[in-house]
Amino acid sequence: MIKPDTFVHLHVHTEYSLVDGVVRIKPLIKQCAEAGMPALAVTDLSNMFALIKFYRAALNAGIKPVIGAECLLSDEAQTAAPFRIVLLCQNTQGYRNLAELISRGYVEGQIRGTPILQKAWLATHTEGLIALSGGREGDIGRALLNDNTEEAGQHLRHWQALFADRFYLEVTRTGRPGEEQYLQKCIGLAIDTDTPVVATNDVRFLTADEFEVHEARVCIGEGRMLDDPRR
Repeated sequence: MIKPDTFVHLHVHTEYSLVDGVVRIKPLIKQCAEAGMPALAVTDLSNMFALIKFYRAALNAGIKPVIGAECLLSDEAQTAAPFRIVLLCQNTQGYRNLAELISRGYVEGQIRGTPILQKAWLATHTEGLIALSGGREGDIGRALLNDNTEEAGQHLRHWQALFADRFYLEVTRTGRPGEEQYLQKCIGLAIDTDTPVVATNDVRFLTADEFEVHEARVCIGEGRMLDDPRR
């Protein structure tokens, strides 16, 4: 049985995220096992390339593997850049739905090589999936950071209608810009609407000395230099 105070990572990008992750599967599993973590979710950006390697390594280490992905979503009613949502599989049907959504993103939704899902596609593909709001990069988070609580509430009601009790407001505290402002507003929204909250760590690397490597990978993905002030 998992103890109530046991932390489980639910938002982790590995090297298979290609543009922003440098976490290798075997060291990840080893570190989680040493920390006594009973479960772990890998949520690479727009793919499940690490699935087989992750699943086998986790089971061999006695860790429950949670299959998932962080997806970029676009809404025809919105002109802003794509927002994020984290989808976790509860069961086989959830895996099938996530696989179909990601595949459709690659076949029908690629923009400059990046697979993007249409928000409307999720309407018929939420069975067996748990959703995390994407934190400050989700549609709710962006609305809150723009001081638009009414819009945030509309987004929240939309996702609750699709996922029922399987939708969670996601909060992260890693020192990134806007996190504290979002955190306070998100907790207020959660209290007002009685919505459950989940804390994640939005992992991109395992140790502090891997930060520079991570930054270099992000620059390669964005086509920028490390000293570019626009980053």
